[in-house]
Amino acid sequence: MSWPLFITILEVGWFCVLVPWIVLEKRSPTATLAWIFGLMLLPVVGVPFYLLIGPRRLQRKKSRLLAARAQVGRLLEDCEWFHEVGAHSAALMKVATRTGGVPPMRVEYANVFADGDAKYDALLRAIAEAKHHIHLEYYIFRDDETGRQVLAALMKKARAGVEVRLLIDAVGASLSDDTEGDLDDAGVKLFYFNPAFSSLQRIFNFRTHRKIVVIDGTIGFTGGINITDDQSARTNGQTAWRDTSVEIRGEAVQGLQRTFLENWNFASNEKKTGKELDAYFPEPRGRGDRLVQIIASGPDDGRRGIEAFFIASIGTAQKRVWLTTPYFVPNEPLHSAIVLAAMRGVDVRIILPHQTDSRAVDLASATFHDALLRAGVRIYIYGPPMLHAKTSIIDDVGVIGSANLDDRSLRLNFEVVAAFYGGPVVEALSRQFEADRERAKLKIRLEEKAPLHRQLITALARLFAPQL
Repeated sequence: MSWPLFITILEVGWFCVLVPWIVLEKRSPTATLAWIFGLMLLPVVGVPFYLLIGPRRLQRKKSRLLAARAQVGRLLEDCEWFHEVGAHSAALMKVATRTGGVPPMRVEYANVFADGDAKYDALLRAIAEAKHHIHLEYYIFRDDETGRQVLAALMKKARAGVEVRLLIDAVGASLSDDTEGDLDDAGVKLFYFNPAFSSLQRIFNFRTHRKIVVIDGTIGFTGGINITDDQSARTNGQTAWRDTSVEIRGEAVQGLQRTFLENWNFASNEKKTGKELDAYFPEPRGRGDRLVQIIASGPDDGRRGIEAFFIASIGTAQKRVWLTTPYFVPNEPLHSAIVLAAMRGVDVRIILPHQTDSRAVDLASATFHDALLRAGVRIYIYGPPMLHAKTSIIDDVGVIGSANLDDRSLRLNFEVVAAFYGGPVVEALSRQFEADRERAKLKIRLEEKAPLHRQLITALARLFAPQL
């Protein structure tokens, strides 16, 4: 057999294996064709690169806790809330529920924190109240001064007989061997989510970016604040990041509980099922008068609940769309929804940080600004310090969570947000948005006016937008 014939047969065989592999990822036609041609032309380099950043879905066993879902699923039988709110909010509730979110539930108490120290103080007080269990899931949990305070409180409760479960991301978190030993000795159950060594591409993708605390099934925390000195003014002074989190109490905590238990069931060797779960979903003592909906999403669920919620809410907004996000690299549907909202005459404002901890994100983000500015969107540049809050006020709906407005959050990582339908939380978010806007500078100059070398660099960065 001649070498040309051998190479031709090899190329045809490679093509027959390659095309089904890429097509079954079900990405956009443009991206599918780009990967096929790239891997065909550069098989030696392309295959490792694809394995590193290419796959868009986490193929894991369907370890979702059906019993946990049943605990909150009963609320679907009588969605009285759809009749208590306006048509816009009711439609968004349905979108979130039908894309995998729990139904809206009531809260007795909700408190918004605009800095890390306020959140950490409230968290330590809540941990001290714990009687039965404490559940935590964090992307970043550092073994620094802030982290050690929280860990000490957790170990104290574990020694007192409270069940303590700590789930931290295998890439984002960093605890020393000594600390892990101390936690084990105290009885704290610690697991790392999705260890990176188990698959090359997991180094970057399929992280849990969530920030969740659930205490006794009745107290919950979520938002953008991790456990780290970076977000504490007591340790870092004026350089502490500006961020937002929320504490809720009441039946709505069940949504955070279910979200935590699903990932815990996947990551740990402890499987809670059936009657064992009853203790983690106690009957609420009071119902409260405000509605909140917990919406979770991840790369194992193609419905992309958080992305769907943002596109639906922005696409139907009538009065305002006020967005705060540190990492703004929107995909085409989200970017179009924002542009069209501004063109309809909606008051669209976006607050972005002057500089994040990712230069590539900053450069790629800038390429989206001109279209927004031309449509009438007002963009404000905040800082220093670093702005890390992920909040939205869309008409009378306020959102606090872990999700950035980029593909990494909306499609590649596990995220969670809490959507509040009116009430004091939305008012508090509106006041904080105005306070942040006062500290920020309105962007006027178009990026197309920048020097040619900057335009080239930002354009190159945008090519990697789906991974940023």
